[in-house]
Amino acid sequence: MFACGYQIAKNTFREILREPIFLLIVLSALVLIGIYPLFTYFVFRQQIKLVVDSAMATTMVFGWVTAVLCASHAIAREIRTGTALLVLAKPVERPVFLIAKILGVLGALGLFWFLCSLASLMAVRIAKDQFRLDYRALAVYFGAIALGCAAGGLRNYLRRSSFPMAAVISLGATVPLAWLIVLVLPRGAEQLTRYAWDMVPALILILYAVCIMGTIATALSTRLELVSNLLVCSTVFAVGLVSDYMLGRFADTSIVARILYCIVPNWQLFWAADALAAKRPIPWGYVGLGAAYLALFAGFFVTLAVILFRDREIGRQEVV
Repeated sequence: MFACGYQIAKNTFREILREPIFLLIVLSALVLIGIYPLFTYFVFRQQIKLVVDSAMATTMVFGWVTAVLCASHAIAREIRTGTALLVLAKPVERPVFLIAKILGVLGALGLFWFLCSLASLMAVRIAKDQFRLDYRALAVYFGAIALGCAAGGLRNYLRRSSFPMAAVISLGATVPLAWLIVLVLPRGAEQLTRYAWDMVPALILILYAVCIMGTIATALSTRLELVSNLLVCSTVFAVGLVSDYMLGRFADTSIVARILYCIVPNWQLFWAADALAAKRPIPWGYVGLGAAYLALFAGFFVTLAVILFRDREIGRQEVV
């Protein structure tokens, strides 16, 4: 059973990487994060805050969109076309199939977050001064993106492999290499390096938020198609951003508000950009509490997904 789950999770991860939309989202996020330092000329002494806020927001929002698309591709489309029926016709239990699918989706989201996090750290290094950018680091950054795409194209030409998958895997090698190169370049200010390392706990919290959205989208994809899933997840995302105001203040007087306040994730708990702007270090204990929060929500929505998928009709039932 463990071997079957591992193979399903691996195949799901590979299928998501083969999707052109996944490569498009990754490239769009990386390019946006890379050009944010260019906008620092239009702010006064707030260049680092601009880059950090924009990079973290890009990682969270693009990660949310990626979560919905990945879940709909891995679950909803296979249920609609009957592909899942081919797997479940073998001795594979439905909970094992679904949990393996969720792990594959979370693996793809983890790769997306890893690339965007390294890009964010490099963007902070590029925007080192109000009126002067580190053009060497900027050239290394975009050179790594171009090299990753070129390596994917070369692999596609020589081995006839999927270009999106080859390009994403190549970016998984070139972007960390670029980060190491930027890390050893001479720095103008040591406090900038310390600030970049302070971003790591904040970026981990963003990963928690993306993973929670991934489990929500996967649970909903057992019953909803892409557009419906996108609308529901958009609502959950919007309500979660203002859950303290819309639900939290009524939790003591209304049982419905209390239940919704417990069910809807509070995304503000994962947004630590304000603490970084105030130069307050994020305690690792808070990151640990965020991991527990993630485990509770992930466990709840995985259980919900298993319940929704238990009696789900799979494949098309057409009479010819």
